[in-house]
Amino acid sequence: MAKRVLVVEDNELNLKLFCDLLRAHDFVTEGVRDGREAVACARAFAPDLIITDIQLPHVSGFEIITQLKADEALRDIPIMAVTAYAGREDEERIRSAGADAYISKPISLMRFVAAVNALIAP
Repeated sequence: MAKRVLVVEDNELNLKLFCDLLRAHDFVTEGVRDGREAVACARAFAPDLIITDIQLPHVSGFEIITQLKADEALRDIPIMAVTAYAGREDEERIRSAGADAYISKPISLMRFVAAVNALIAP
């Protein structure tokens, strides 16, 4: 059965890129542009992995990660943060919030797919 990936990204082009890339590698994807819908979508979609941008309008990726990790039904789902924040301190803050992996933008497609597979190898 194909693994399911929820992608939270407000930039439409990035969302399409991530979802298309994942689908090309046989993942089932669901895209969310509004971070305020991320937790409800995670409950409904039951993903094997959640990929979230950190810089989102209305609610930050940090808040989304915190909400997901506080939810008993969702806390064990791995989270990969994708962000333009590229400093060492940024990565530590993102991992401290509960992200299991971190990729900085602009992304390397091979590195992106490798990180996804490392978190939820089929």
